[in-house]
Amino acid sequence: MITDSENMKQTNANIAEYTVSEISGALKRTVEDRFGYVRVRAELSGVKRVSSGHCYFALKDESSVLDGVMWRGNVSRLSFVPEDGLEVVCSGKLTTYAARSKYQMVVDAMEPAGAGALMALLEERKQKLASEGLFDPSRKVPIPFLPRKIGVVTSPTGAVIRDILHRLSDRFPSNVMVWPVLVQGEGAAEQVSQAIAGFNAMENGRPDLLIVARGGGSIEDLWSFNEEVVVRAVAASQIPLISAVGHETDTTLIDYAADLRAPTPTAAAEKAVPVKVDLEFSLTDLGRRLSVQKTKMLEDRKQAIVALARALPKPKDILGMNSQKLDDLSERLPMALLNSTRQKSILLGRLSGSLSSGKLQQAARFNRERLLSASSRLRPISARLLTEKKDRILVAARMLASLSYQNVLNRGFAMVKNDSGNIVKTHEGLKIGDKGEIVFASGSVAFETSSGMNEATANMPKRTSEKPRPKKPNKVNSKVDTNQGSLF
Repeated sequence: MITDSENMKQTNANIAEYTVSEISGALKRTVEDRFGYVRVRAELSGVKRVSSGHCYFALKDESSVLDGVMWRGNVSRLSFVPEDGLEVVCSGKLTTYAARSKYQMVVDAMEPAGAGALMALLEERKQKLASEGLFDPSRKVPIPFLPRKIGVVTSPTGAVIRDILHRLSDRFPSNVMVWPVLVQGEGAAEQVSQAIAGFNAMENGRPDLLIVARGGGSIEDLWSFNEEVVVRAVAASQIPLISAVGHETDTTLIDYAADLRAPTPTAAAEKAVPVKVDLEFSLTDLGRRLSVQKTKMLEDRKQAIVALARALPKPKDILGMNSQKLDDLSERLPMALLNSTRQKSILLGRLSGSLSSGKLQQAARFNRERLLSASSRLRPISARLLTEKKDRILVAARMLASLSYQNVLNRGFAMVKNDSGNIVKTHEGLKIGDKGEIVFASGSVAFETSSGMNEATANMPKRTSEKPRPKKPNKVNSKVDTNQGSLF
């Protein structure tokens, strides 16, 4: 009788033996032949980029996990950076990894699982960076009005740089420095951030303004400008920066961090510099207005000075009292000297009567010397006083002559006085039968008003801004001086 254990030994002896490598190879061929090229929709987890450039990650759903790898060449063609939590659609083939006894997916292409996934990721990143204050308006600085040097971060071969240079040349030719970078794909975000930092690190020739520019494209094409490394570089820039990425409807995260957003690269050039022709016109207009205002100001000052001169008191009022005082002192000074001499002589005579002839002579000699000494001291003092007073009178006389009404008469004007000698300033000051004289520079003419005066006064035009119509001369009875002919 054969037992079960003996049957089992006999069966095991008939099974073929495999090495581990043979089993691994068989599994690899079976998996690859069975599934071939597949597409898998899953969520990324444990994304890891290694120094070789390859990318390792896990694809998972609610209940399972599938390891994945993407080789360096395919990673460089991605339009976005894979991140944990991003839902993606991966295309590739299933295979096994014998060294770990596990199966995995070699991904050839990866794309976000629809625009909604990217927009959700974009919104999440936007909220994160905004919470750190990178989009705070208080961080933004004004764009310089006329930058001397402009730095441009963009691709050196695209149409963007040509559009910027062309528009700058049309508006205001400027000194432009271009930092060439990739604007899409693997490494683009790092190059853009390094270019911004490089411009800021310059010690000599640093630009006054930066423009980060790229043409339009899909959200995947523009994704490099949504990366944190680029947004942080823009926010940290000490140089004022204009973002000009995509078309007018495109929005990236660097638009929020930049000091100014331009809808297109061409618009960025327009915002960077003013129009030179407009500036030249403005300067010319300002120069003309300045010249007009200068002339007006000088005319206003001239009129103000004339008005102030008219308000000055008359020289005779200023010098009248001093002139009178000078005359009084001039008349009193000689008499005071004579009186002082008489008093000294009388005193000398009294003293001589009470002295002997010797003492009298001595006293007389002493008094004579004192008198001569006093006279010699008084003479230059009186002469100086008279000279000073005379000079002051001459100065006052010249000022009086310059302000005298006689100069006005010499220019063709006349002065009307009534019979009391008062000046008649307006025609209302004359009545029928009033007498007086009209004073000219060369003489005067007597007059007497008649009934015709009232008619002339009544017909006299009121003072308006319009020029009055000429009237016939008034009829007056004049008494002409022998030295002056009749004026009527």
